[in-house]
Amino acid sequence: MSYHPVDVYVGSRIKHQRTVSGISQEKLGRELGLTFQQVQKYEKGANRVGASRLYQISQILNVPPSFFFEGMSEDATDAHGGLYDESAGFEHDSLSKRETLELVRAYYKIDDTELRKRVFDLIKSLGGIDLDIENS
Repeated sequence: MSYHPVDVYVGSRIKHQRTVSGISQEKLGRELGLTFQQVQKYEKGANRVGASRLYQISQILNVPPSFFFEGMSEDATDAHGGLYDESAGFEHDSLSKRETLELVRAYYKIDDTELRKRVFDLIKSLGGIDLDIENS
């Protein structure tokens, strides 16, 4: 089955923001008047999201509609007429993994900024990463 790379990208951004927001597919579906299976198809890129529906989703997830296109490369189509071949394997980066999204969501639920900084430093040290990032 072939999906258009723009639909796959937009779907992954919907899934990312939905997960970060702590909203289930069922809840998003209810808000949109859809089934969770329809939301799954949007997130996978199997169904194209129309402009009015994308606007609705942006309102529910509290992001501007442009959020769903941010970071998308200009050459989002390939030499095969712009179609994405699912059998070729879509490489998700680690930022779109559910575990990462849940970790980020839990991290930002820590109200104490000093404690949050200490958790950040602990995770960096456990991962052997030396980052110089300012926390707000």
